[in-house]
Amino acid sequence: MFQQPGYIEYVSWRLSEVFADIGVDERIVLKRRRTWLLMASMATLSSQLKDENGSVYFLGSQCEGTTTPGLKSDIDQLLFYNDFNLIQNWADWEPGVCNYLMIQDETVSPGYCLLQRLRNDAPLPGNDVPDQYHFRDRTGRILLNNILMSAVAADAYEGGVRHGPAYTKQGRPGLLDTDIVFAFPCKSWPLPARQWLDQQGAGQWPSADMRKYCSSNGCFVVGVGCKGSENEELEWRISTSLAERCLMYNLNITQIQCYVLMKMILKTFIKPHFEDVISSFMCKTVLFHCIANTYSHVWRENNLLVCLSLCLSVLYNNILHENCPHFIIPGNNLMRGHIPHESKPYILEILQYIIKSEGRAILEIECDCLFDRLHLKLSDFLSFKINDIISGHLLLTTALEVDKNLLEYLLLTRNRSYKEAIQQLLRGIIKLVIISNQCQGLDKTACSLLAPWFCTTLGSVLASLSIHQCNAISADALTLISLGLNTDVSSCKLKLASMLYCIGDTQRTEVVLRDIEANYDPNIVEPVCRCHDYIEQARKRRFCAKCDNHNEEAIKYTTAFCVKFLPCEINCVPYELRQEMYRSTQEDLAFRGRHDDWMDLAVVDSLPYFYFLQYKTYNNLRRHEDKQRALSNLVRTIDQEPNIGHRETALNLLGQCMEQEDRTVVALRCYSLSLSVRERNNAAKIHICRLFSNIISNQ
Repeated sequence: MFQQPGYIEYVSWRLSEVFADIGVDERIVLKRRRTWLLMASMATLSSQLKDENGSVYFLGSQCEGTTTPGLKSDIDQLLFYNDFNLIQNWADWEPGVCNYLMIQDETVSPGYCLLQRLRNDAPLPGNDVPDQYHFRDRTGRILLNNILMSAVAADAYEGGVRHGPAYTKQGRPGLLDTDIVFAFPCKSWPLPARQWLDQQGAGQWPSADMRKYCSSNGCFVVGVGCKGSENEELEWRISTSLAERCLMYNLNITQIQCYVLMKMILKTFIKPHFEDVISSFMCKTVLFHCIANTYSHVWRENNLLVCLSLCLSVLYNNILHENCPHFIIPGNNLMRGHIPHESKPYILEILQYIIKSEGRAILEIECDCLFDRLHLKLSDFLSFKINDIISGHLLLTTALEVDKNLLEYLLLTRNRSYKEAIQQLLRGIIKLVIISNQCQGLDKTACSLLAPWFCTTLGSVLASLSIHQCNAISADALTLISLGLNTDVSSCKLKLASMLYCIGDTQRTEVVLRDIEANYDPNIVEPVCRCHDYIEQARKRRFCAKCDNHNEEAIKYTTAFCVKFLPCEINCVPYELRQEMYRSTQEDLAFRGRHDDWMDLAVVDSLPYFYFLQYKTYNNLRRHEDKQRALSNLVRTIDQEPNIGHRETALNLLGQCMEQEDRTVVALRCYSLSLSVRERNNAAKIHICRLFSNIISNQ
């Protein structure tokens, strides 16, 4: 079939169009990259705000933009602390920090190193074994055992599973798992990779500028030894992940599509039978070698099938000889110990079948409905694009990271006095301003996304204090609150409405609520909550469509964060919601998880809280029809909105509204439903006890 004139070009074009439909085109790839780079900036910023001397990188398929919804690629996160100084040259030793010398001699597997502990007061070898993670070898060197990283990961992420150097953290229901790698940074380029900086193949790739950039970013070491090595627990793998990310960022769209297609083939034909034998990183390495040794004009969209055949042929040859040299450190054979003797003939047979099929095997790929989409393309029908859905997912990923970082910082102040909370929040704002003035690009964007939330929270704390003192809201509080009113559609405005309601300013409360209603389109706006894990449903089509043409700025008019009140904001919280701060009995506390500290706050989803405040406000204004409309909307929202993170709290508010309506039986039903959502650590127990007490008293 390859011999038919124009066949390769025609099918390659159509296949490239299919990839564009499922989010593998230049625009969506760049959108993915921006999202995950911004996520890394926010995560690192959050670490700095908590005075942790660490940095975060997102790597792998999600950050590269080399995935699709059907591939369901994990999130790869690399964390490191800057308190360690790894050196390859004694001249790089630094006083006052933990220095380790990277030993890379003939006793160490290629691509790995030993870490020798050095003294922190002089550039000399360490003499003492400080803890159980260090070992004195036969020559007297104090070496660091790589099980340290497992201990660090296990302490940080309870319940995770180790897989190589990564520690897999179970994702929220319906979301992706995260592979977390703890690493030590080394500022200098690894010695075994020095030769790579001067090599150049037929493809003139990577360019001299790319190699220079790669070498300037140094490397990492991660806690895993070479499989089968006699020093497996003492060896540390040298990682050039930032250099590899640079290479991926410099691929053209055909090269990216070829890599994604290889991963789909892996998922369809290899992994169901031989789960961990061939990795996507091996496929990426094969792609790098092919690009470096092939003229650049080969990599074009109408030649995608030929490019795929080339890569699969190289992969076949690698498996045949059980040797896949690392692209940057060629001495490191990625397939060493990975190809079981009994599996090898079958894997080769599968690859040979795909190569000889001249593209027909692609029609067997069910991932992302590739077969159906390609069939429709070849039949000259248009297939449905999912770029909107991908864009919506990326925006929500960013919004959830904002919410996560905000919550983590708020929890630092949850048990503080007014004075301490104000100082803590002010310190965070000042630090954000300083960092913002010193950075640019996405780092500055990260600061601009977080700072307004801090301002609103500080303003609310100041308002709570002034309400406590004189039942009024200070000018400073209002100024700070105003700085964050446009963070999202509703949550910060709801805080303003809430505090106005608490001082009895019903008219201004109604004005703020009217403004929220004008901007909150339930057909577009999506709830955002990172307080706890819950099963999330598919997002609204119009929300996703809105996100497709925007980046993180769309958070302002397409998302509604849950509303969080610290205990020191209690005077800005209506009585009905205050009970959420006391949801846990002494017995309930034992059933909290390590990530349940949010339960010390009063937290409620925006839309139910909006309708609750409307109900209370219209009741005070004696606008009966508007009050009943708000109550009906509250009922409908609880019943029909699929992505409410705090449904039990919304039901508790509804129950209290029903009590006010003298509908006692319905109120009790609301509290019972609330307990069915969250059996323990639920303020519904307080409401039920109070309700029964009132019934008995009235009798």
